[in-house]
Amino acid sequence: MPFSTSDGVPLWTLTSGTASSLPPVVIVHGGPGLWDDYAVLAEMLDDLTVVHRFDQRGCGRSGPSELQSVRRTAQDIDELREYWGHERIVVLGHSFGATLALAYAGWYGDRAAGVVYVGGVGIGDWRTPERAERARRMTPPQVDRLDELGEKRDRTPEQEIEFRVLAWFPDHADRSMAMTWARDSAAVDLPINFAANRELLLDVNRWPEGYLAGLAAGLRAPVTFVHGAGDPRSAVNVRDLAAHTQRHTFHLVPDAGHFPWLEQPELFRKVLREALQGCGNKF
Repeated sequence: MPFSTSDGVPLWTLTSGTASSLPPVVIVHGGPGLWDDYAVLAEMLDDLTVVHRFDQRGCGRSGPSELQSVRRTAQDIDELREYWGHERIVVLGHSFGATLALAYAGWYGDRAAGVVYVGGVGIGDWRTPERAERARRMTPPQVDRLDELGEKRDRTPEQEIEFRVLAWFPDHADRSMAMTWARDSAAVDLPINFAANRELLLDVNRWPEGYLAGLAAGLRAPVTFVHGAGDPRSAVNVRDLAAHTQRHTFHLVPDAGHFPWLEQPELFRKVLREALQGCGNKF
């Protein structure tokens, strides 16, 4: 039976793997405003435990929702946890989903067996170095074209793909494959929820200074931080966040960008599986 949240929003979900002595995993996608595209991550883990994926409210294949907040989306995760019948879960978040996963664990501490924080932005001023690195990886005509397309509110399907490619290719460290990987992501026939993107980012920006670090400091569950050394989002900011957690490991993946499983699949798989196995004991 399809799942609907307590306020009536139907969420797209997909489950693979088989329950085991290891805690179940819930993958939390990024964006914000995008969709789950993490079959490869599920395949790295679902021989060890059950793995759940979902599209956040108003995003991808899930139903529409005017309500967009980090707190409400975290509540959705907890309602899914209960729906799937789990006492505790490992939340594996990527990009914005990493922030959401850590926030969930902070707000629902007794229900989080662990956090895997992949490609997040950490704390402090991450935008200034990220923007500089993106600009360095683009030509001036590419920057101009991205700005031009970003101002259009009636992009054609072809222009939408071009816009996504230009926005996403700087995320990859391997410059020879960056355009190919960006085109693969851009070709997904789902709309970006730009309203959700704006609202959720504004919500995070309204948090008081030190709020996320405080959530991290209060976590009792283990946290595994994974970051590509070639991600335009600086690892320094993520290390600063990691320093606040009681139990954490930090993995800087060499020669990898924002999607380290694309550029270092075997190393990333090893780190992911070790992280899950480290969440197997109750604290």
